[in-house]
Amino acid sequence: SFAVLLTGLGHAATDTAAQAERMAEAMQSALAEPLQLQHTTHYISASIGITLFQAPLGNLDMPLQHAEAAMYQAKTAGRGLVRFFDPDTQARIEARLHLENDLRQAIAGEQLRLFYQLQVDGQGRACGAEVLLRWQHPQRGMVSPGEFIPLAEASDLILPIGLWVLQGACQQLHAWAQQPHLAALSIAVNVSAKQFRQPDFVQQVCQAIATSGAPAQRLKLELTESVVLEEVENTIEKMAQLRSHGVRFALDDFGTGYSSLAYLKRLPIDVLKIDRSFTMDIDAPEHSGQGKRPAVLIDAIVAMAHQLDLRVLAEGVETLAQQERLLRSGCDLFQGYRFSRPLPEAEFRAWAAAQQ
Repeated sequence: SFAVLLTGLGHAATDTAAQAERMAEAMQSALAEPLQLQHTTHYISASIGITLFQAPLGNLDMPLQHAEAAMYQAKTAGRGLVRFFDPDTQARIEARLHLENDLRQAIAGEQLRLFYQLQVDGQGRACGAEVLLRWQHPQRGMVSPGEFIPLAEASDLILPIGLWVLQGACQQLHAWAQQPHLAALSIAVNVSAKQFRQPDFVQQVCQAIATSGAPAQRLKLELTESVVLEEVENTIEKMAQLRSHGVRFALDDFGTGYSSLAYLKRLPIDVLKIDRSFTMDIDAPEHSGQGKRPAVLIDAIVAMAHQLDLRVLAEGVETLAQQERLLRSGCDLFQGYRFSRPLPEAEFRAWAAAQQ
């Protein structure tokens, strides 16, 4: 990248901006001309960031930083574009960078926490739990997973975090196996696409099981449709290897993506998880605008899953009416605030003991 300093553009911000934009477009046109190198024609596109400032100025560090930030905004928006520096956008970028740095420190500083949300069968008996990640920030308090999980995905921090969650879940399975009222419970662990695509993912899981002494058949890995339908043959091979060690699989958020029924019957999965967006409207009256659609879709999903010898788990269950309608659909397993909110392990263990 390179910088161009334009001077003498006047004092009115509107006129200055218009001139700068015209100059940027002229530069793009010039750079877009075909470039002949030896016997090959090359084409170049330019993303340009612009910032306006008034002289005199002590140094150019700040304007250059603003111009660079605007250039990255142009590249993010689709490349080959022109963008002016936007203070609000820059503030969001800086806040994101600060949060990313804090997240790196959280991994090393033991600020991450594992919570557990109960899963029950059709008779309301505890059968497992989904492990959920929480971040206890020293200044901000609990940071929403919806805020830091996408950041972890984008920055590849999801890899050490995902491994830490996997290892923690396996250690917990081993501890529960020693307690009669918890020994039969499984733990479901969400696996990100980046984590699953690691060449040594199978080895990571097997090592976590072996090191912790966890019963492999109680470990359930949750994958989304986007994960399993990308590089299908490689996905099936990895899943089959882990199944041979006893690990089970659930297909998460079923129905929200582009489901491929042709591949569904080939995948070595045990459970389909119906997304909460279906569950929340299943008991809606017909005149509400939702009609019978959520219930009909769930009926169809359950019937199809049972034909494939799969169990169905409905998540996001909050009311008795939802639970009863899902039971009529034939759902096998349930998860949601109707049964328990996510709890720290000590509270979950105490709750389970009280239920027993």
